[in-house]
Amino acid sequence: MCTAINFKTKNMYFGRTLDYEFSYGEKITITPRGYEFKFRHLGVNSNHYAIIGMAHVFEDYPLYYEAANEKGLAVAGLNFVGNAYYWKPSLKKNNVAQYEFIPWILANFSSVAEVKKALKNINITDDEVNEKFKCASLHWLISDLNEAIVVESTSKGIKVYDNKVGVLTNNPQFEYQMFNLNNYRNLSICDPANSFSEKIDLNRYSRGMGGIGLPGDLSSMSRFVRVAFHKLNSKCNDDEISSVNQFFHIMNSVSQTRGLCAVNDNYEIPLSVGVIEGDKVIVKEGPLSGMEGLIKKIDRHKRVAVLNAQMFEQDVDIKIGLEIIEKYKK
Repeated sequence: MCTAINFKTKNMYFGRTLDYEFSYGEKITITPRGYEFKFRHLGVNSNHYAIIGMAHVFEDYPLYYEAANEKGLAVAGLNFVGNAYYWKPSLKKNNVAQYEFIPWILANFSSVAEVKKALKNINITDDEVNEKFKCASLHWLISDLNEAIVVESTSKGIKVYDNKVGVLTNNPQFEYQMFNLNNYRNLSICDPANSFSEKIDLNRYSRGMGGIGLPGDLSSMSRFVRVAFHKLNSKCNDDEISSVNQFFHIMNSVSQTRGLCAVNDNYEIPLSVGVIEGDKVIVKEGPLSGMEGLIKKIDRHKRVAVLNAQMFEQDVDIKIGLEIIEKYKK
């Protein structure tokens, strides 16, 4: 269950949650100019924009989950199980394999306007990376500073929607997510008047009562409504620190607590799993894999690793879930 948004002040900020019960070992991945993208049907492209994002790298090929290019165009693919449908190659259109969709867009285009034009002659194919990596059922949020769209490939064809709210979650189809917002038109950031009845005097006993009815569960439709309400009503200065801070506040409105969404014998939001060998931490699996050098300290009781990173030329401590399953001396 994932949620993606764009957030605009002076610049555009883009990101998503990745709430899943396991990890493919995704890492921050940079594809520089000059790297040879060997597209399944469109040949080799080494003259493209630089790209950065989260990807699982398979045989030196970045399978991006979400990414942005040097021009400020960003894309995220989110689960769309049961609705996504991909096609066999067509002689009449440009064929792009499903797993190539994000790199194809970010390698070639600098704006959503350019993407819209290209999508008129595109066919998203059902080619797989290999037998191990089957086609992921996805739809995509694509954004730049000026606008955002959603792309969905279904059995009825490819649909491109203008996305005025800059939000995407999972099922159902985007047009139904947008229509569902009509059910919440009564929500307000202001204190509501008593419209229950003139015959009874009802008190405003708390601030924030205009938001009563905002859904709080973890379902995709509820997350769509909740994050849209937070995002569209947020107030923020346009400097970098304020904007990034506000972006994470908005994303926190749909953050999950581990244990609240059971999936078979596991839960969404997996902890990284590691061992301590002497004075070294070795992460066996999970989002922290390969990032051991950034770990500053570990709280085994709280199952948290504290990472040291730099943001805005300042050292910042970031807490990420880590479960130490074994500790032994060399």
